[in-house]
Amino acid sequence: MAASDPETAQRQIDEIDALSSIYGDDWCVVDEDERIFCIKISDCLEQPKWTLCLQVILPSEYPAAAPPMYQLNATWLRGQDYMELANSLEEIYVKNLGESILYLWVEKIREVLIEKSQSSDTGPNVEKITGEIDEGNEDDYSLEYQPVQEDTVKTLNFVISESQEDEELPPINHGNPISDRRSTFQAHLAPVVSPTQVKMVLAKLHENKKIASATHNIYAYRIYCEDKQTYLQDCEDDGETAAGGRLLHLMQEESSKQLGKNKRVRKDKRRTEH
Repeated sequence: MAASDPETAQRQIDEIDALSSIYGDDWCVVDEDERIFCIKISDCLEQPKWTLCLQVILPSEYPAAAPPMYQLNATWLRGQDYMELANSLEEIYVKNLGESILYLWVEKIREVLIEKSQSSDTGPNVEKITGEIDEGNEDDYSLEYQPVQEDTVKTLNFVISESQEDEELPPINHGNPISDRRSTFQAHLAPVVSPTQVKMVLAKLHENKKIASATHNIYAYRIYCEDKQTYLQDCEDDGETAAGGRLLHLMQEESSKQLGKNKRVRKDKRRTEH
């Protein structure tokens, strides 16, 4: 992904190199071309009780004129705890506009984890959290929170490099057009497993002149990385304010609902076996 100017690009490179040096194996490059990174954060190195995964996508304008897009992943992190931590990260960004902030974010998260460790003799009670999800209102439960703002959303580059050409274009399902108040809407769905496939699907769709000339082409995607236990996700509004963000939020809700159903099935199975 091309940065907006050489100075901004170099600042990103310097920050990434510094974080890689500081955090070692805990710092992970998920997709270098798309500037997607992930870091595992814990309350201590020897015997961590509280851990969290921070995933960030760096827009080409970061850090000069745009914040990182981010996602927080932890089985115990939800509700008020999630909102408070997200607000803290956004406050750090506002206080340091134009500056590199990822190190500040990581250490703020570590500070929160240390506070939790000091106030509790044990780590997060996974069984208790699972029980609450199984028996409570699943619609109120979400694995992650990601503020999506119009000026932070990026458009994927449709150019596919030679090294990525071996990936196959996934099947694309086209919904029936729906007309409402002089506007026509049509949905397109494809199962993707990598950001490269997302670009391939978008490029294929834009071969259709009607799609390419549409007033707004919004999209959203979520890809679960089992080895890192985190999601890759992004969205595009294409001039329709918050439309891509709302679509992404719906996908997050569906993931949460499915997670709740799966947990209830496992719990009912255990009860049957007993």
